[in-house]
Amino acid sequence: MTKDMTSGSPMNLLFHFTLPLIFGNLFQQLYSIVDAIVVGRFLGEKALAAVGSTGSLNFMIIGFCLGICSGFAIPIAQCFGAKQMEDLKRYVGNIIWLSVISAVVLTAVTVTFCRQILLAMNTPSDILESAYTFIVIIFAGIPATFFYNILASILRALGDSKTPVFCLVLSSVINIALDLLLIIVFPLGVAGAGIATVTAQLFSGFACLYFIRRRYAILRVSRDDVRPRGAYIKRLLAMGLPMGLQISITAIGSVILQVSVNALGSLAVAAMTAANKISCFFTCAYDALGVAMSTYGGQNVGARQKERLTPGLRAGLLIGVGYSILALLILILFGKPLASLFVSGSETEIISNAYECLVINAAFYIPLTGVNVFRLLIQGMGYSRVAVFAGVCEMTARALTGLFLVPVLGFTAACFASPIAWVLADCFLVPAYFHVLKQVSD
Repeated sequence: MTKDMTSGSPMNLLFHFTLPLIFGNLFQQLYSIVDAIVVGRFLGEKALAAVGSTGSLNFMIIGFCLGICSGFAIPIAQCFGAKQMEDLKRYVGNIIWLSVISAVVLTAVTVTFCRQILLAMNTPSDILESAYTFIVIIFAGIPATFFYNILASILRALGDSKTPVFCLVLSSVINIALDLLLIIVFPLGVAGAGIATVTAQLFSGFACLYFIRRRYAILRVSRDDVRPRGAYIKRLLAMGLPMGLQISITAIGSVILQVSVNALGSLAVAAMTAANKISCFFTCAYDALGVAMSTYGGQNVGARQKERLTPGLRAGLLIGVGYSILALLILILFGKPLASLFVSGSETEIISNAYECLVINAAFYIPLTGVNVFRLLIQGMGYSRVAVFAGVCEMTARALTGLFLVPVLGFTAACFASPIAWVLADCFLVPAYFHVLKQVSD
């Protein structure tokens, strides 16, 4: 069902919109964790390091796809808030063209240059081939990534956060089953993990399409709606490209950081992989909160309810801070047992390093709340290009940490890369929000 976020308590609206998203994102991260556990336990720490060494590259490319999809949905949210249904359908029609073209181009480019990028990243030779096998399958599945995420983003723009969650749960179950089948029963190695992920994403896309066709007459486009229109395409690209670039720019810093971690050896890569998988499980709540803020901002700007923006901001921050405190306590108490899920208990160095990274990152989850709440609200308000500079801040922090601190201070320095990035991004985003708010008010 659609949800109108232009009236009612911001706290209640954001909380009830975010909760299903968190649930869905947890399932999405669950199958990512299962990937890593099955790979680490049944294929060994080198295979785990191979999958993990592609994480920053994966984040850069797939994150660009997710950013574009989220950006394309902003005009949908604004039209829905303004009750402009004819424009809404035309935006949907033009999104179809842009999504197909984007998916084809990105797939061709990434698959072609995948090996060269891994070599440039100084991927350890003992894990290079496995890393290539895994990531090239993921990149070949970019059309499936677009298929699900563009449909899910459109549904969320209409205020429906529950249908995408159901599709993600279905996807997670399929992925876990395929992991066990393709790695343990049919020993396809890391290729099995990649195939499982892409196949599950494809199923979730078809599930979203099924529900849209059954429940959402508002999204049934005519042949005229699908006709390319310059003004609509320009508006969609103005929203989608900055959001995609923001994530990719952020990820460039992660790639540089990964190069530095790769130089520390496969054990350090394995520890960082385990820590990142667990951390992603906990931080996916911030992604959900960010999506809620984007939808909230888009609908209220579209409805010209600008006075509701700052109360929504406060509500989002309060939700995020409460969650941050809870997550820190859990990781302090259970971080080591969680890290030990990925490798044998005898791998004490990997477990200890992973725990160190988890606790350091969790101590800075409150600044991460600010990054997601401020940035996504700004984007939902229609100022995607402004939020790109937050990505530049994050990229700079991670890149400088990787280039100058990790070679001197080692693994611990790598653990501080993300916290430094979040703090620096907040230093830009907080004043940027009030600047943008003044422009909207004027």
